[in-house]
Amino acid sequence: MGRWYTRPMMFVTDVDAAAAFYVDRLGFAEAWMFRDDAGRKFVSQVDRDDSEIILSGQWPDKVGKGMLFIELTAPDWQALPAALEARDVAFRWGWWGYRTLIVADPDGNELYFPDPEDPGGGPA
Repeated sequence: MGRWYTRPMMFVTDVDAAAAFYVDRLGFAEAWMFRDDAGRKFVSQVDRDDSEIILSGQWPDKVGKGMLFIELTAPDWQALPAALEARDVAFRWGWWGYRTLIVADPDGNELYFPDPEDPGGGPA
């Protein structure tokens, strides 16, 4: 059937500010962007490793409603809290059937990083 590929879209109020958060605070790189006739950035894609996220300033009614799971290797997941603290990125611990670290972007879109060593099913 071939390879399936996906690029999630997160809706944001300010694409420049959102892209800066993903690049400067989470270590993504801006792959491309589009500007409107007034020169305002309204769509951007940020990449990190195999993750690509489109940030869109369109459809304001969808801002802050995104939820994205990002899977890491066990060593990368274990190092994640310290790496986020070093970049002054707030996070919280959550539960989605297994232990999960959650980061919210400036608009409230959430990135879920599940613990790859948690078999799930335990107490929240």
